[in-house]
Amino acid sequence: MNGERPLGLVLVEMALLVLLGPLVTGTIQKIKARLQCRQGASVLQPYRDLAKLLRKGTVQADTASGFFRWIPVLVLAATVAAGALVPVVGTGSPALPLGDALLLLLLALARFLTAVGALDAGGAFGGMGASREMTIAPLVEPVLMMVVFSTAVAAGTTELGALAARRGSWIFAWHAADFLGFAAMLVLLPAATGRIPVDNPDTHLELTMLHEGMLLEHSGPGLGCMMLASHTRQIVTLGLMAALFFPVGPLSAAGAAGLLLGAGAFAVKISLLAVYLALVESSYAKLRLFRVPQYLGVGFVCALVALALRIL
Repeated sequence: MNGERPLGLVLVEMALLVLLGPLVTGTIQKIKARLQCRQGASVLQPYRDLAKLLRKGTVQADTASGFFRWIPVLVLAATVAAGALVPVVGTGSPALPLGDALLLLLLALARFLTAVGALDAGGAFGGMGASREMTIAPLVEPVLMMVVFSTAVAAGTTELGALAARRGSWIFAWHAADFLGFAAMLVLLPAATGRIPVDNPDTHLELTMLHEGMLLEHSGPGLGCMMLASHTRQIVTLGLMAALFFPVGPLSAAGAAGLLLGAGAFAVKISLLAVYLALVESSYAKLRLFRVPQYLGVGFVCALVALALRIL
């Protein structure tokens, strides 16, 4: 182990992920606009959208149960809890057992609750979006866990803070399993963040929407919670990839200057991954729904081979 991350630092990192999630989304939208020769909205536009939703009232379908009101809160809570697992400005094992990679299943729980809320409302679009989301989820979550486990096997621990504290794991020291795991994550990122070529976050067209279809029944603060959960899930996934494959940054025991340096390194890694997502979205068209399993199958094979190489 490389020191201990106190509970206060873990909570600060979790808050930073929640606060910076909309900024990452705004940055991706801005880069996409520039690549398409458009001015585009400000990078702060997602914050304005969230503030507007929080000021609005709530409209709920008559067919929705009382549980429907709790869905946005539970989804946001599960996503934020997953954010506590990803080291941001410090590394090492947390003071409390909050960083085990197995708890990344909280992201799958948030996805499941979102689909339950869409079905509970009884709307046609919500049911369609939930059906499509549950078709893709079994191809996304196993790939993510296999990539994490392939890295954990090499490190001898499933503690994400300890994985991020590894040294000598830069790209020049990678083995075949590392390259395969990295390729699997590159394929997985657009699907895990709901972006082209798997999904299109900028449209509400019936034939193209997946995640957006499950949000149509929500409104006001509930929709704001769901949108904030989407932003947070995106930066958590990017942070997880950065921690697994580019564990560059100081230890948590390096002092205030080290924590600032770690925050800067984290910002650089997230920015590079955001540019990657913007380039992918601007370079490819959305796949047909029945072609998505073929696309995600490439990531599944890469992750499976990477895990097999680690075990054998």
